Amino acid sequence: MTCCAPSREPPQGTGDPGGAQKSLAAERPVHDWASVPGGAYQLGGEDADANPDDGEGPLRQVVLSPFRISATVVTNREFAAFVKATAYVTEAERLGSAFVFHSLASARVRKTVRRRLAAAPWWLEVKGACWRWPGGRGTHILDKPVHPVVQVSWNDARAYCDWAGVRLPTEAEWEAAARGGLRGARYPWGNELTPGGRHMCNVWQGAFPDKDDADDGFHGTCAVRSFPPNGYGLYEVAGNVWEWCADVFSSAVLEGRSGRDPVGPAEGPARVIRGGSFLCHESYCNRYRVAARSSNAPDSAASHIGFRVVSAGATPTDAHR
Repeated sequence: MTCCAPSREPPQGTGDPGGAQKSLAAERPVHDWASVPGGAYQLGGEDADANPDDGEGPLRQVVLSPFRISATVVTNREFAAFVKATAYVTEAERLGSAFVFHSLASARVRKTVRRRLAAAPWWLEVKGACWRWPGGRGTHILDKPVHPVVQVSWNDARAYCDWAGVRLPTEAEWEAAARGGLRGARYPWGNELTPGGRHMCNVWQGAFPDKDDADDGFHGTCAVRSFPPNGYGLYEVAGNVWEWCADVFSSAVLEGRSGRDPVGPAEGPARVIRGGSFLCHESYCNRYRVAARSSNAPDSAASHIGFRVVSAGATPTDAHR
């Protein structure tokens, strides 16, 4: 488990698969693509406030083939189309629970809490929480069709990709795309978090974890395209929701993370997540920086983790290894 992304322990039972819900869509989604040119990129960071165990540095050069990446993360509407077409049941639905941030849990939902994480008691394992009911039973996504789908594991994201004819981005592709053509910048838009006092991403303001002032206009997720895109046309690559990448996570220096079209280490227990979320705050988790990285178990789901996709025609073909 990382401080930012709660990991599931071995399941205690199969739980409630979630039941039926009105679908938001019936057709295969057509993704809005942003093109990222091939060539050499400088990735990684040397920020003084980096998390030492995350393996952000050192700065490294990679060479990437050109690729197309979705301008936004996958939305509730798009994931609903996948479920309607395939009758897919997510891991959270099969296991009967998922993690919900405490301030997003209603009084009714709190009665269904199975446990709090000892190391991060603001995370509640809530019975029935899943992509359909991201905050637990009684919450729903019908009024949030263009919000990021959350409560999806890496395995769920890969299943969506297999159906949609796309794939998850490699970590190198994700970072190159998130930088938007800027070299060495701290954020996708430059080096200031709020240039001229303007909020550029959905992160936490206030005293974490008890009070979110929501000065950026949001408590919890925001709809995609709520903030300006970066130089390549990608929206919300900082904050809002963590994004699954294809790679196995390692903090070892350059293990599978340099050279031409790197795809990460060959094996390991966790997968990379990038971008930070609406819960990130400089006092606790400053991983909304573009070089920042974290990880989670591939079967874990939470109310602040989603994913975006890459056109399947782009290399590398073994990114789902």
